[in-house]
Amino acid sequence: MTQPLAIVFYEKLMPGSQLVNRLQDMNYRILAITDATTLLATTQREMPMLVLADLASRLDINRVIAELKADTVTAHIPVIAFAEEKATAQLAAAQAAGAALAVSEAALNSYLPQLLNQALHIE
Repeated sequence: MTQPLAIVFYEKLMPGSQLVNRLQDMNYRILAITDATTLLATTQREMPMLVLADLASRLDINRVIAELKADTVTAHIPVIAFAEEKATAQLAAAQAAGAALAVSEAALNSYLPQLLNQALHIE
C-alpha cells in the first residue's frame, strides 16, 4: 500500500519538526516546506492528500490557503491550519480562508489522529 503524502509547512522548528515526526510514525510520507512562497506551487505539483500549515509565518498563509481553495486543481485538498492558542484571530481567518480545520498547536499535538480523520472525512 502506498503511503499517503502530507505537505507540512512550518517556519518554527517546534512544533513543525514534531508534527513531521508524528506523521511519519503514522505512515505518512512527508514533504516539509519551510518557505511559504513555495507552498502553493508545491501543492499543485505534488497533489498531497493533506496540507498542514503553521500560521506563524512571515507571509500571509491565509492568502495561500485561499489560493489553494480557489484553484480547481487543489480545492479538494484539506488544509489543517495551526497556531498558538492565543492566536484566535489568525485561526478564525484561516477557517474563513478555507481551511478544513484551524486548531491550536496544543490541540494538534493532543488530537492529531482524530483531526486527520475529521479533515479527511469524505462526505
